[in-house]
Amino acid sequence: MKKLILSASIVALIASCSSSKKATEADVNVDYAAKYAATITEKDLAKHLFIYASDEFEGRNTGEPGQKKAVAYLKNFYVEQGIASPLGGDDYFQEVPAKFLNKRNRRGTLKASENVVAFIKGSEKPDEIVVISAHLDHEGIKNGKIYNGADDDGSGTVAILEIAEAFQKAAKDGNGPKRSVLFLHVTGEEKGLLGSKYYVENPIFPIANTVVDLNIDMVGRIDDRHKDNRNFIYLIGADKLSTELHNLSEAMNSKYTNISLDYKYNDPKDPNRFYYRSDHYNFAKYNVPIIFYFNGTHEDYHQPTDTPDKINYDLLENRSRLVFHTAWEIANRDKRLVVDKPVTPPSR
Repeated sequence: MKKLILSASIVALIASCSSSKKATEADVNVDYAAKYAATITEKDLAKHLFIYASDEFEGRNTGEPGQKKAVAYLKNFYVEQGIASPLGGDDYFQEVPAKFLNKRNRRGTLKASENVVAFIKGSEKPDEIVVISAHLDHEGIKNGKIYNGADDDGSGTVAILEIAEAFQKAAKDGNGPKRSVLFLHVTGEEKGLLGSKYYVENPIFPIANTVVDLNIDMVGRIDDRHKDNRNFIYLIGADKLSTELHNLSEAMNSKYTNISLDYKYNDPKDPNRFYYRSDHYNFAKYNVPIIFYFNGTHEDYHQPTDTPDKINYDLLENRSRLVFHTAWEIANRDKRLVVDKPVTPPSR
């Protein structure tokens, strides 16, 4: 009887070892980037955007009641997802004082506002920070009309929420990023890139430790230039400071998303000068490599007709996944990005 029990135990042990080996081999073959990117869906993006760009938020004008509702929505999302604040506890707001805003704003007097910040700590290189940014504000109410800003920049804002959720799912599964990821929603972009300026001058993490800023500003529509090729996105700035970032970005797109990458506005001679017109630029000034994701302007740009029903959610899904794949690769590679074309940073 004892011999039979011993034999059964040995068989069970061998089966267990064999099963563990197969599980380990299977894990090695899993493409985790693709697995978690698949959780970014047009359905969830639409769910968020129809709330975030609704009349209830009154156009999210900097410092006004609608913008306060918007930041509360963002905070509640991160709390519900269990994504921590880098500020600690229940504080997801980096306060931006009215004095700072009005020193630089020429469009009337602004009330105090806030950047919204959330954070997933890296498992191996926690002091190196990957920033994913978008601006949370828009134009507010003008002449009695609500400027909902669904594309500008509701699209970028909800993209970050879905990207953050994907990273959090990876972390919960024990597959979290090696580097830390900061989800940064900045205020006052429409008033002159003010929230991002405040962040880089008062960084939660040292700018020297910031590996990259992937900035998402208008990624839900199609411009006139691409009426016949809707699967596109403009990339701006990827090669300005880091050749390596440009090459990595191209590789991630080729491997996963197959979007037509348009570099028209990356041309230094382009009269629109978009490189200088969104929040990434405040990071680039301090030699943080950046990519600006942008779908170009359209007939509803800065109009009350920029509403969530006009967003191309399938495109928003794929573009958001491109940002995720790029962030995932940067966060998990062995070495941080090399800045091979540095500029002289401004004096503080």
